[in-house]
Amino acid sequence: MLKFPVMLASPARPQPPNPGGDPDGRVIMRGLGWWQYEAMLAIRGDQAGVRLSYLEGDLEIMSPSRSHETIKTLLARLIEAYADEKGIYFNGYGSLTMKNPAAERGAEPDECYVVGRPKPKEDPDLTIEVIWTSGGLDKRRLYAGLRVRELWEWREGRIEVLALRGPKYTPIPRSELLPDLDLDLVTRFLGEEDQAQAVRDFRAALRSGT
Repeated sequence: MLKFPVMLASPARPQPPNPGGDPDGRVIMRGLGWWQYEAMLAIRGDQAGVRLSYLEGDLEIMSPSRSHETIKTLLARLIEAYADEKGIYFNGYGSLTMKNPAAERGAEPDECYVVGRPKPKEDPDLTIEVIWTSGGLDKRRLYAGLRVRELWEWREGRIEVLALRGPKYTPIPRSELLPDLDLDLVTRFLGEEDQAQAVRDFRAALRSGT
């Protein structure tokens, strides 16, 4: 197994917990080179439950909480149900490792998608991040450097849509990739305990127009 030279980085720094008492596990290590990020990816391998993000020398190691995973999973199911109902070409890639060595950026989003028929080897153009625990890397800077067209952030029961405008993200009132999707309707079903029932009720609402 690879041995990661942690002595070349500053000490891991714990992040503040979520006030709801179900925090994500997160540490940030400073001053790491790209090769060290790649080494950490190799050590982690296919191990589930740990996500790595890298931004210009800072490495975030995050283990999402149960609440975090519950929200992101139901949100993904609802959006995918919408695409299915509307017949939209919509491919999901989960927490795909997205990397750009030249920009010193690497990310594993909560969810990511290609909307519309992709060109060969096209990167996802929509990423979703659930902001459950405060702190961590600046995901807007991270995904802007990866040239992701839209970033959706869920925070405290609300979904904010951000579109890439030049080098930065700008908030927009609705998605340009899925312009007819009512995100207020989506959030209405995110508090359901039974995910399957939430999806069924969401589909019924779409069909009835309510």
